[in-house]
Amino acid sequence: MEKCKEKKVLLFHCVESEDLARKVASQSDSIQLQSINWRSFDDGFPNLFINNAQDIRGQHVAFLASFSSPAVIFEQLSVIFALPRLFVASFTLVLPFFPTGSFERMEEEGDVATAFTMARILSNIPISRGGPTSLVIYDIHALQERFYFGDHVLPCFETGIPLLKQRLDQLPDADNIVVAFPDDGAWKRFYKQLQHYPMVVCTKVREGDKRIVRLKEGNPAGRHVVIVDDLVQSGGTLIECQKVLAAHGATKVSAYVTHGVFPKRSWERFTCCNEKEGSQRAFSYFWITDSCSHTVKAIGDKAPFEILSLAGSIADALQI
Repeated sequence: MEKCKEKKVLLFHCVESEDLARKVASQSDSIQLQSINWRSFDDGFPNLFINNAQDIRGQHVAFLASFSSPAVIFEQLSVIFALPRLFVASFTLVLPFFPTGSFERMEEEGDVATAFTMARILSNIPISRGGPTSLVIYDIHALQERFYFGDHVLPCFETGIPLLKQRLDQLPDADNIVVAFPDDGAWKRFYKQLQHYPMVVCTKVREGDKRIVRLKEGNPAGRHVVIVDDLVQSGGTLIECQKVLAAHGATKVSAYVTHGVFPKRSWERFTCCNEKEGSQRAFSYFWITDSCSHTVKAIGDKAPFEILSLAGSIADALQI
């Protein structure tokens, strides 16, 4: 069969995602970077300009977003709502990390589910000439959040796990890997994609005012154990999991998360030169993707971190 011709995609991006956008564009000659003037008025409100707006009529257009803080969301939403109205053939929004995704719980009256609010906002992106907006998100935190989106967007949920599997196959001890999950939620999210690896599942139990991590099932003894989760914030759970796995005989412990959020430079707890909390050399490898651009810039080449780029996967998603 003749291979389908790739469609030409004009890719816009926010300032923070420029490095990732360039990597995405380098994956295919059919993806061309476009630019936006991200200016502000004297009062701080956005003064934005989409360059070459006339030239994008009838074209397939995409925007690579990064909602890393509330301060940058409004200006990006302004562009996101404007692009589909410029008579484009189709519009795709790539939001690698859905940032409010860990705030979806309503445990008592008065809690505000900001994940639902963000989904409602994105669901009202104007329809382009080609129909609803395609929304590409990686490893959304809670599976039920896919039902938060309305009919005006078509959510496409991707995962970074293939990048992890590819990296694990390159390790010298690839035949001695065990995958561990820090809780049942992580197991439900990822176990089907990692079924060919032996598995260990941990659990959190409450003892007084503390939540303690314990081994629930599986045997890590003598193995290189890789903890897998969707995101990391402070990293406390991963550190406690490492201690439990090491106590049960794991020879090496590594970690993978799709989204390295690490607020307040909490990634410093994992660097090899940090002896605090006994975390020095605790992790042989710590893999994250470049879904959180600010983290990638802060970590650089600091061990034990390695960056697995989503660029190839995003380029493929733009062809869907």
